[in-house]
This record gives sequence, structure tokens and C-alpha cells, in this order.
Amino acid sequence: MIVGGADGCRAGWVICRRYALGILEVAVVRTLAEACEGLSILAIDMPIGLVDTPRPGRACEREARALLPGKASSVFPTPCRPALACTAHAEANTLSKTLGVGINRQTFHLFPKMREVDALMRSDRELHRVVHEAHPELAFARMNGGRPVLSKKRQPDGYAERRALLARHGFDTPVERLSGAARDDILDAIAVCRTATLIAAGTATRLGAADERDRHGLPMNIWF
Repeated sequence: MIVGGADGCRAGWVICRRYALGILEVAVVRTLAEACEGLSILAIDMPIGLVDTPRPGRACEREARALLPGKASSVFPTPCRPALACTAHAEANTLSKTLGVGINRQTFHLFPKMREVDALMRSDRELHRVVHEAHPELAFARMNGGRPVLSKKRQPDGYAERRALLARHGFDTPVERLSGAARDDILDAIAVCRTATLIAAGTATRLGAADERDRHGLPMNIWF
């Protein structure tokens, strides 16, 4: 069984594949569809399933933030479906505000990746069994005995701490640099690849109810 973890990056997606005997392969691919090829399970650091109004939002996000004291802001608020269709931040922010709460620029910059995930998952229901939403900071917290890793991943100490955690759990980082991806993107992809192995083994934790779905039938769960 081959599993993988994917994180969005400048050039597309960083994908970490884990083969038999624990061998890891990390690469950059252009599309999420490419990342899915040949995998039994793929865990991705991007929302799956969208609510129609921004309040109260997705239950899995609220549960994730509660598990990450001091790091809750790493769980970005997922936009509501009507706002995701907007192509300008001002438009998306205004529309979302009329429905309950605005959208910051950091979240808006993820819209293209969110639209890609949404389109792919809606076009192929078979992928609902393959692709699972995950979150790197939840993955690192699990590796850290349930305690959030409070250091900043883009700083040398935060990078080193996370890399050491991955190595301790059998996920040595095979490469630090890839064209089109930041080195913390690589760590995040490896972290959610570990989540994929837990999902495949039936030992992962799911946030949100098992039957939680959006209006297109997409699951709204976060796994770690």
C-alpha cells in the first residue's frame, strides 16, 4: 500500500509518498489530481467540504482549534461556498461579511487551491475514500504527545523541532529543498503523510461527525 501527504506550495503541491518499508519520496507536482495517482490514501493540508454561511463554520475546525492551545490561529477559517467563487479579495470579503464574518487576505490567497480541491472532489466520488483533510500542526501535536509545537515552523528552531519529531516517528526528511516549494511545505507534507499512514491503519483520530457533509456530499472532517 502506498500512502501520501500533500501540502500546497508556490508551484502546485508538495507530495510525500510513503512506500513499503517506510521509504519516502518527496516531489512537487502541478495538480492535486497528479498527487492522487497510485495512492490508497492521501492526506492533504487543505479544506474539504464547505459550509454555505461562515457562522458557525465547520465543527471540525472548532474542535481542531480547541486541541491546539497557543497554536489555534494555524487553523485558518474556511470560507463559505458563495465567497469561494469570488476572484477579488474585496468582493469575497464584502460577500462573506453580509453572511456573517469577513475573510482575511491570507485565507483569500488559498482560494485557488481550495477551488481545485473542491472541483476534484466533486467530480470523482471515488476520491472520497482516498483523499482526507488533515492538518500539519495536529499531526505534529500528536507526535509530541498531544502537546502543540509552539515554535514557528519558518524559524530555524521551529523547523529543527518538527524535523526531529518526524525522525523520531520514522519519517526522516529525505530532502530539504525543492524548486517551487518552501522547506516548511516539505515538512508539512511529510507530517500529513504520517497522518495518512494512521488513516490506512485505522488508528487516526477524526474531528467532526462521521456523517458531516456539505450540500455537495463532501465530508467535513479533519484527521490526525
